[in-house]
Amino acid sequence: MSEEKSERKKHIGQEAEEVKEILGVVSTQIPALIRGVVGAVFSEEAGKDMGRAAGAFYKELRESGMPEDVAVKMTQNYIGVFTSLGDMLKEAVSGKGKGIKIGKEGREEVAEEITRKIKEKIAEKTEEE
Repeated sequence: MSEEKSERKKHIGQEAEEVKEILGVVSTQIPALIRGVVGAVFSEEAGKDMGRAAGAFYKELRESGMPEDVAVKMTQNYIGVFTSLGDMLKEAVSGKGKGIKIGKEGREEVAEEITRKIKEKIAEKTEEE
């Protein structure tokens, strides 16, 4: 094998290793980020803020002439949006959602599969040259 091909193969191998490292970081950082968001949504302070926002929303509806029953219903819907968002975030973190669930072993398998595919592409490119 020529020195140029050897260097190219080495370079591509290093790039594949970097991709694997990046995927490893992403697989740990994203779940931590989601947990942080869930914690912020369900904190005591977030609950107080939601209560104040709902109260202000209801008050504004009533002051604008909205009938009480309509204002109550609209405020319930307003709070329901936050509750639904919170439920979706909890499901995402717990893995109970309808989306794809990847545990630690699954992330490792995905990283291995990606690495394998990268190596296959490298081999194909090397054979072409």
